[in-house]
Amino acid sequence: MTVALISLIIGALLLVWSADRFVEGSAFAARHFGMPPMLIGMVIVGFGTSAPEMLVSALAAVQGSPGIALGNAYGSNITNIALILGLTALISPIAVNSQVLRKELPFLAGITLLAAWQLRDAEISRFDALVLLVVFGVVMAWTIRQGLRKNKDSLESEMAEELKARAMPVKKAFFRLVVGLLVLVASSRLLVWGAVEIAQILGIRDMIIGLTVVAVGTSLPELASSIIATRKGEHDIALGNVLGSNMFNTLAVVGIAGSIHPVSVGPEVFNRDIIFMTLLTFSLFVVSYRFKTGQGRINRVEGGVLLACYVGYMAFLIVTAFAAP
Repeated sequence: MTVALISLIIGALLLVWSADRFVEGSAFAARHFGMPPMLIGMVIVGFGTSAPEMLVSALAAVQGSPGIALGNAYGSNITNIALILGLTALISPIAVNSQVLRKELPFLAGITLLAAWQLRDAEISRFDALVLLVVFGVVMAWTIRQGLRKNKDSLESEMAEELKARAMPVKKAFFRLVVGLLVLVASSRLLVWGAVEIAQILGIRDMIIGLTVVAVGTSLPELASSIIATRKGEHDIALGNVLGSNMFNTLAVVGIAGSIHPVSVGPEVFNRDIIFMTLLTFSLFVVSYRFKTGQGRINRVEGGVLLACYVGYMAFLIVTAFAAP
């Protein structure tokens, strides 16, 4: 138990460190080859911050723990909205200025409804996984098109300033990219092994471990980057991290894991986790739009409500996990 817990903690810490290096290296390498700041923010950073979830869920599926794979994806979505945006908004209210992000919100809402519809029978089949990956390809094509457009957007301005402020030589960027990726793979394996061992020792379903400990561990890069971005006044980057990550998680992470190993879960996953994730997503859609003023804003009160929802959800998961026979 001690070795598994240490592996879990070290794996999570290395995951945060390596994801940051991987995202930095990827972003500056892409910028060196002339990729527009908007495209870097929407694709490179979105992919990089979701890389931990992708690797952890893929490894879990390969090792025969699909519950951890699915729980990690959906648990990360819940963590991103309720914990990360809630905590970030408490520190500094998040202004939603980017028109591109406002267009992404309906996409995310639709994708979340697709995930709920697929899990209505408590299973993600290989066909379901294929559908998710096809939709992911369509969304990525739209995202790339948006990123290549010349229209000025606040997200593009913030990303350009961020890249300018943290510029680095191309050799250093590639070095960070390679080192970050290698450590990311190793730390993911460590995290998955520790999570599986703890679940087996405590007799807890691997889905619960995926929804809680693993989801929080793989979401730490988004937490760090969102708080830093908000403190710098880069609100659109903070929200973009969450929206991009949730779309990657729902489509690519679940799609990859389901194509490796079809996932069957209990009905409580739909009745509890999917419904909660859907409600959180639509609440984000509501608070980010101000139809009368036209200026979206997630204020401290709304951030506090999101955070309270997360604490209540985690408490419920823990209590039911240990109360189950």
